[in-house]
Amino acid sequence: MSCRISELVLNCADPEVLARFWCDVLGYVELDREDGAIEIGPAAGFGGLQPTIILSPSSNPRTGRLPLHIDVNPVDRDQAAELERLLALGARPADVGQAGDEPWHVLQDPEGNEFCLLRKRLDPLDS
Repeated sequence: MSCRISELVLNCADPEVLARFWCDVLGYVELDREDGAIEIGPAAGFGGLQPTIILSPSSNPRTGRLPLHIDVNPVDRDQAAELERLLALGARPADVGQAGDEPWHVLQDPEGNEFCLLRKRLDPLDS
């Protein structure tokens, strides 16, 4: 028997802002609210192929270089078009010492959490 990642939990100052941002980025919807936390995920809900994300309110969230970060891939456009879309949603470029010729882009969400936009285009998932 093995395990599967079902949820990612991100402590944040403003779950509302990050829920809107990550729903727009990933095509997720709000699934649940409890004690100020907002769970977002695919419309099919918890337990499917994609993990849900719980945005948990914290008065002292960690930002910047987290030990774990999210990588995303475009599914219906090329990397350049997806980069434009992410920047329009509120992502910002982040400098983590990259050389400039990497095949990915390092970005920050509205609270400064780093994530990467990779080049490879993936097929969209059903649900």
